[in-house]
Amino acid sequence: MTTTTESTRRSPLGSKDRVKTAIAAAVGTSVENYDFIAYGTAAALYFGTVFFPSDDPLVSTLLAFATLAVGFVMRPLGGAIGGYLGDRFGRKPVLVGAMIVMGAATFVIGLLPTYDQIGLAAPIILTAIRMIQGLAFGAEWGGAITMAYEHAPWHRRGMFAAIPQSGNPLGIALASAMFAFSATLDGDWKWRLPFLVSAILVIAALIVRSKLSESPEFQEAVATGKTEKNPFLATLRDDWRGILRVIALRVVESFTYYSTATYLLNYLAGRDESLRPIALGAITAASIIAIGMTFLAGSLTDRIGRRPIYIGACIAAIVFAFPMYLLTNDGVPALVVAVFIIAIGFIHASLTGVQGSLLTEQFRTATRTSGASLGYQLAAAIGGFAPLLAAALVGAIGWPGASLLLVLAGTIGLVGILVTKETYGPAKRAEVEAQVAEAKAAQQR
Repeated sequence: MTTTTESTRRSPLGSKDRVKTAIAAAVGTSVENYDFIAYGTAAALYFGTVFFPSDDPLVSTLLAFATLAVGFVMRPLGGAIGGYLGDRFGRKPVLVGAMIVMGAATFVIGLLPTYDQIGLAAPIILTAIRMIQGLAFGAEWGGAITMAYEHAPWHRRGMFAAIPQSGNPLGIALASAMFAFSATLDGDWKWRLPFLVSAILVIAALIVRSKLSESPEFQEAVATGKTEKNPFLATLRDDWRGILRVIALRVVESFTYYSTATYLLNYLAGRDESLRPIALGAITAASIIAIGMTFLAGSLTDRIGRRPIYIGACIAAIVFAFPMYLLTNDGVPALVVAVFIIAIGFIHASLTGVQGSLLTEQFRTATRTSGASLGYQLAAAIGGFAPLLAAALVGAIGWPGASLLLVLAGTIGLVGILVTKETYGPAKRAEVEAQVAEAKAAQQR
């Protein structure tokens, strides 16, 4: 075992690149989410008729949502690959590689011929590209969060890990705003333009991410011989309980978002076409609010712990499941906007703000990216079926079916957080703050 060098030794104050790394991670997650959410929005509004025409609108919608779900199914594989590479060879290469693959796949969707132009080949190609998107997105999240977390000051890890999480609603806001704008265009430009514009965002994110330094914790693990030869198998062997906890904690967040931003959007547009731009504008506004709420929730975890906020958000998701539809069924614009803001801007943002630190802290350094990524993306694969399941349940028993689905997801999340130990309680917080104070004093001497 080698001795840890000064350049790789971790400091309680974090690395000198801590702010730059967190911002770069956020830029990347915003672009990744822009790309992934663009597909979800297009699937809800356009792809049913463009790629899956049918005499029955419900069939077209179900087929479009099925391709949305395919991307989620691929995310665990992407998470496993990205996690393995991140824990074995470093976090930074995974971030850059995932960004290139995701950006290329999204841009190509904007160029695809439609069903009317090439027939059955169109949805087949679309599905294949969606699978590639899922792989890239699955590989990206764990590395971005881990980099921000491991570069951060030890007493501000909740806040720093929430910064890349804040990139999620930023990407969602950009995608929703772009679709709101493109809805005013003619023909296929309504859905093509948002995908083509993503190329500009990808190039900007690549420039920022290419300048990052490697995680100090990973460097220390390498220097001290504490990496795993096969982190994926080590995670399954040693950390399977942590993976199960992450899945339970993540399901409620994933279902809350996709039940609202994807299914509710489709549901309202199907009932009244005039509500489509209102709902898109509401998602954009809610996402902008969520940027600040995500950061706030993460910051609060450094003061009161990770569990209290997550417990409250899970309960809120359960309680709000039926009012979501009771308030929007009459199509009152103000109520439609309020529902999206509450569900996405406050409930969903509170969950994502806590996740950056809470999910990461379920695993040790050597398997952190693998464990967090695998659990996170397995839950995402389940959550990707939320719009499809909601549409099927509503078709069978009416709108209460969609509410019951969200209640179930919220209950799973609530049970998950209740059986998860606090990772930053009073004792741990006091210990870390003492280490930080000592490091500051040593720095001043």
